[in-house]
Amino acid sequence: MSSVRPWRDIARRKSRQIMVGSVPVGGDAPITVQTMTNTPTADPVATIDQIRRCEEAGADLIRVSCPDEESTAAFRKIAKASRVPLIADIHFHYKRALEAADAGAACLRINPGNIGSADRVAEVVRAAKANGCAIRIGVNAGSLERDLLEKYGEPCPEALVESALDHIKLLQDQDFHEYKVAVKASDVFLAVAAYMGLAEAVDCPLHLGITEAGGLIGGTVKSSVGIGNLLWAGIGDTLRVSLSAEPEQEVRVGFEILKALGLRTRGVRVVSCPSCARQGFDVIRTVEALEDRLQHIKTPISLSVLGCVVNGPGEARETDIGVTGGGNGKHMVYLSGVTDHHINSDEMLDHIVSLVEAKAAEIEAATVKVEAHA
Repeated sequence: MSSVRPWRDIARRKSRQIMVGSVPVGGDAPITVQTMTNTPTADPVATIDQIRRCEEAGADLIRVSCPDEESTAAFRKIAKASRVPLIADIHFHYKRALEAADAGAACLRINPGNIGSADRVAEVVRAAKANGCAIRIGVNAGSLERDLLEKYGEPCPEALVESALDHIKLLQDQDFHEYKVAVKASDVFLAVAAYMGLAEAVDCPLHLGITEAGGLIGGTVKSSVGIGNLLWAGIGDTLRVSLSAEPEQEVRVGFEILKALGLRTRGVRVVSCPSCARQGFDVIRTVEALEDRLQHIKTPISLSVLGCVVNGPGEARETDIGVTGGGNGKHMVYLSGVTDHHINSDEMLDHIVSLVEAKAAEIEAATVKVEAHA
């Protein structure tokens, strides 16, 4: 089969690049995955612990809410402890933005129209410039300005785009251009249409999200449909999957969306069957255990876990490591698509984990060797 697969190509929208701390967003930079802490920010120990879990899951950027002075006071300690750039989430109180910028925020998430007069916006922009902060304009269908609701009658794509353009103008009037924009809605159709309209109107990076998407399963489905549609169309430079779940779960789902579209590679990509009466081992429980035990693997590796020989050999040919269920508790293991050896059911789980870990170490060693000779 030819390695040229044009039907897989995604032509990303051309956007200008900004920096969020040390992380580039937009342009040809990788699409970044974000999440948001839900601990009280005024409790730096709890917040830093949660940030550590998000970092381990692979978060590129993490947002932290700063609703009061106690939060921005703690933010300084939190920002110093974080290994990834932090975004301070600000609503209404412009002074919190000033405090967060001084406390080490790499980005301020604001609605310029919600923080008061043009003078207050100018103060926030001055603080952002002085501290090297980017700004993320966050437009949400649930909090549109009253005049836009009166004009359009309801939240609609045109209203979200107009709101975003109004906010952008407030920043541009202050000669500030280090911004990215989101136009979120909990309705998938509304969000997608708004992002598509905004993508045609501006050249800044876009932050994707389906807001208030729901719990782990329902929210994952809604986010995958909405964010996936936009990414497939080439739209989006950074994303957050908004779930009523732990923040690290948002990160994992975000990476799975990007991995499914071939836009990022991180960790183990599992190909597995839904199982049926032909299965030679308990596929569902095996995959659950493997996904849990292989979370520490960061190196991109593909693993196929198939219960029988109907599709197992074919899938194994396309993955780094594969296992196909066989009879009498003996299962075939494939390495680099080639049949290699058999393994018994009671040894299979530990054996696959060790194979994946060894493959990851091999890939990492080869990468280091190439970089050393570059």
